Amino acid sequence: MTGTATITPQEMNALTGQVIGTSEWFEMSQERVNLFAEATGDFQFIHVDPDKARLTPFGGTIAHGFLTLSMLPVMLEKSDCPQVAGVKMAVNDGGNKTRFLAPVRTGKRIRGVFKLLELDEKRPGQWQQTIEMTIEIEGEAKPALICEWITQFFV
Repeated sequence: MTGTATITPQEMNALTGQVIGTSEWFEMSQERVNLFAEATGDFQFIHVDPDKARLTPFGGTIAHGFLTLSMLPVMLEKSDCPQVAGVKMAVNDGGNKTRFLAPVRTGKRIRGVFKLLELDEKRPGQWQQTIEMTIEIEGEAKPALICEWITQFFV
């Protein structure tokens, strides 16, 4: 589902205020949660111990909030968002207003929805893009998280 449309930065800028794409669905498997726990050293039982987690109000294990957040780059890559032509490099610049709104239970599927909030040319060929990223949980009304993500890209 990778975005196929390539546009200029100016054409992208014209999309400010609009949803510019949606990602494919990704399963939040227990294996993915366990691998994240290994990578970060965060072994809180609510994430990695199905028996103990079953006794919580969640009724089972849930993904780490930061695991859910870390899915944003792959979701953006596996989306139908238009791509700016000629990008030589892009780097994460930070985030604003990150809020974890609902837990992602293991076994659930999530996807990203991307709304362009701002695109500014900081200097010739260097653009700063702010996207509101919402991670939806399949079959649930409340999203897992919403954040504003800032990226610098160079053309």
